[in-house]
Amino acid sequence: MPSIYDLKPRFQNLLRPLLRGLVAWKITPNMVTVLALMGSILIGLLVGAHPGSSPWLLLLPVWLFMRMALNAIDGMMAREFNLSSNLGAVLNELGDVLSDICLYLPLAWINERAGLGVIFFVVGAILTEFCGVLGKALGATRHYEGPMGKSDRAFFVGLLATLTFFFPVLLDHWFWIFVFGSLLTVLTCWNRIAGALKELRGV
Repeated sequence: MPSIYDLKPRFQNLLRPLLRGLVAWKITPNMVTVLALMGSILIGLLVGAHPGSSPWLLLLPVWLFMRMALNAIDGMMAREFNLSSNLGAVLNELGDVLSDICLYLPLAWINERAGLGVIFFVVGAILTEFCGVLGKALGATRHYEGPMGKSDRAFFVGLLATLTFFFPVLLDHWFWIFVFGSLLTVLTCWNRIAGALKELRGV
């Protein structure tokens, strides 16, 4: 199923000039991964501390784009400059999950009426990452199928935050919007598990 993740190769090509500079400055993939996590914690705290459709909501689309860039950079550094490590793999997987929690869970405080929908969405986000790495644990490759993978969630939340700032009435619909997003995470889990099992069967 289509996903924004499919655009990753083009996005990576745009980042290559920056990548070479970071490697020349002795920046490691793990440093980039930790920076992405620390930034997500900070942005989540700032957004969650200012309820309603405040200007702080606009931090989300900006940071989510930057986080995608950092996530792409750490992987490229590890692969293309032979800087991968077991610790890096652990930090990458944990960092993605913890960043999602730190960025999305505070939205429940912005609009308490949507709190349960936000929690469903966060749980779904965690499960999609688990289902993605589950294939690798079973002996297949890691799976990235959509329609609500990491990049898709970033686009979904970033767009919602931007629209809500300009159209505050959207806050009244957040619960059902996040329920819809949660259902897409369930479909994503199904697609990733199905993809892993299909790979293991050699189909």
